[in-house]
Amino acid sequence: MLKKILKKISFVKISYSLASAIKNKDSLFKRVRLTSGFLKDYSNFKKQKENKNFKFKTEDLYPRIYDKTESTPIDPVYFYQDTWCARKIFENKPARHYDVGSKADLIGTISQFIPTTMVDIRPLEVTLPELSFVKGSILDLHFKDGEIASLSSICVIEHIGLGRYGDPFDPFGSEKAAKELVRVLASGGSLYISVPIDNENKVYFNAHRAFTREYILKIFSPLKLVEEKYIYGYKLSDIYDPARGFGTGLYHLKKI
Repeated sequence: MLKKILKKISFVKISYSLASAIKNKDSLFKRVRLTSGFLKDYSNFKKQKENKNFKFKTEDLYPRIYDKTESTPIDPVYFYQDTWCARKIFENKPARHYDVGSKADLIGTISQFIPTTMVDIRPLEVTLPELSFVKGSILDLHFKDGEIASLSSICVIEHIGLGRYGDPFDPFGSEKAAKELVRVLASGGSLYISVPIDNENKVYFNAHRAFTREYILKIFSPLKLVEEKYIYGYKLSDIYDPARGFGTGLYHLKKI
């Protein structure tokens, strides 16, 4: 009852909405600046001629104070690896594509062009006509040896065994995941992966591991490398450059 009463008070509503929108990690100066900017915009909007087709009430305030940016906000890693993976699959046009653990947004998009089966330890709560879901672990895939002709696992194997997603600790989780992906891949089949790369193999506990190019190709042996790309900052490159340190490697591998 008290909450409903307070929501009707303009000052309380504005204060609550702003407090919810502002990130605590920001400096006091930035929080004050963003708050002042929102309140100024709110005041100026209220002075405009009213559009009677829409209700405009204080209780419906929904501040989005971080969206005034000079450029389009984007995560270059997900942008490049998702577009790369989707392009490769669309070009190869498999009868069905399978994915293990990648971001659901990417797999949902792929399924609109290629029938797709998504495998993950966490259930998918949305549905699409050409997207099927199978609950499973990358360490124990419920597929026969050599069953899958088109397979992806984007930004996944680096996390296995670090406990980040509630999985058991396993210092060899990435190697075991790679072995299982190789096992289920069919002869002539394509595997698309992305992983963090660095100038040496490292564990960034409990976020992810990073790999050298040499080690990635080793743990996915005997697959043949078809294509490789590297993301450093906002650039996509064909060349692995250990001197640049941390980045992301994209690999199209094939079982011969």
